[in-house]
Amino acid sequence: MAIETQQHYYGGTWHPSAAEQFTDVVNPATQELLTQVPDASADEAEDVIQSARAAFPEWRRVPVGTRIQYLFKLKNLLEEHFERISEIVTLENGKTRNESRGELRRAIENVEVACGAPMLMQGYNLEDISPGIDETMIRQPLGVVAAITPFNFPAMIPFWFLPYAIACGNTFILKPSERVPLTAQYIFELIHQLDLPPGVLNLLHGGKAAVNALLSSPDVRAVSFVGSTPVARYIYAQAASYGKRVQCQGGAKNHVLILPDADMEMSARIVSDSAFGCAGQRCLAVSVAVTVGEARAGFAAKIRDAAASIKVGNGLDDSVQMGPVISRESRVRVEDLIHKGVREGAKLIAESPSAKDLGAGNFVVPTILDGVAPDSALSSTEIFGPVLSTVHVDSVEEGVKLIAASSYGNAASIFTNSGRAARQFKYEVPTGNVGVNVGVAAPLAYFPFSGWKDSFFGTLHGQGWDGVAFYTEEKVVIERWPTSWSRKF
Repeated sequence: MAIETQQHYYGGTWHPSAAEQFTDVVNPATQELLTQVPDASADEAEDVIQSARAAFPEWRRVPVGTRIQYLFKLKNLLEEHFERISEIVTLENGKTRNESRGELRRAIENVEVACGAPMLMQGYNLEDISPGIDETMIRQPLGVVAAITPFNFPAMIPFWFLPYAIACGNTFILKPSERVPLTAQYIFELIHQLDLPPGVLNLLHGGKAAVNALLSSPDVRAVSFVGSTPVARYIYAQAASYGKRVQCQGGAKNHVLILPDADMEMSARIVSDSAFGCAGQRCLAVSVAVTVGEARAGFAAKIRDAAASIKVGNGLDDSVQMGPVISRESRVRVEDLIHKGVREGAKLIAESPSAKDLGAGNFVVPTILDGVAPDSALSSTEIFGPVLSTVHVDSVEEGVKLIAASSYGNAASIFTNSGRAARQFKYEVPTGNVGVNVGVAAPLAYFPFSGWKDSFFGTLHGQGWDGVAFYTEEKVVIERWPTSWSRKF
């Protein structure tokens, strides 16, 4: 891939940036320089916003059945370029090809669901709420909306928002992570082929200046965000202070409960895939495995073997099962947290061959820390790397209490053959996404990507019905047509 500076896309065309500062984008598996991304100024962001604003009046009047035709074309383009997009995700993010393919498949599913907008946008009505008076609720688009998306799923997460936004009649601005701009850039090259009205879909590169411009602009009606909890809290507070509609997905500390009656072989394999897949850099990754009673010994041996067997390396090698973390800074941070856990009394019970043998990449080997103290800093810190902590409790009730003590509430799972225990867990566990014998409780596009407590700020989540509700305003119309009037005409 040629080294070039990434450009903004707005008004239906590409625009070189006038930014004074640029960020290097590096392949995390090789340290190869891939591109440079501009740190857009507030003025550049305003140009993008005004392009989206100018396009909105015409776009909202396009019939919804016509709007979704562009999404059908986009779905086909994503399918045609499936392998190329997956390769770009692997190049700039580091995950394996299969992980990139799975991510892109989830993105395409959201396009497919958004194609149902003619039904999803329907309101409801009631005749004769009083003699001669009818009442109707209709949905109308908001205007200009924006999404600020993270590095860990550069293909999937933008599509939690983009297709629903434009299907509902809004114009949309994507601000991708400056760590992984190439995926968005390539997808917008495909979007350019759709011949959408200029300004309906727009791409803005940059950092804090660009984000703050989106948050403060009176022309941006809604903001979606996915990232860490501190930044999610900031985005939510700032955008809300300007009267915007906001949805902010934050961090996580996901637990999985292993009961003695669970299939230990299957449970260990699934938990290993969850904890170490995508190098642990996903908000639904299992971070803490909680064994109940006699499950401790059987699970410990299985999960140790599963972690040690994982082949780590460049994700472009099809034999590799786990790639690097995103940056050198991330690698150092994760390794420091591992050392901190050991100093605080945790036991290092599994570690695959040394990352030093894997070359210059940002590799952290799959690691298991046993006996992490509930009151330690590690027990409440989102590591966001291939590290699994294991703790032990004596009952399901104690396990649920441990999960409830976390400030996060993104996801939790239980592994058991007991319907009673599973039902109790589903009923009581305070997380927005729940798995039963499932390691990554990732909702399909038909359902909202939920999250509770410090894992989500807002009311309406991304995807499905929630996505449509977020991107539309409800308008209630009350009409009087008295019978006595009709007789005069």
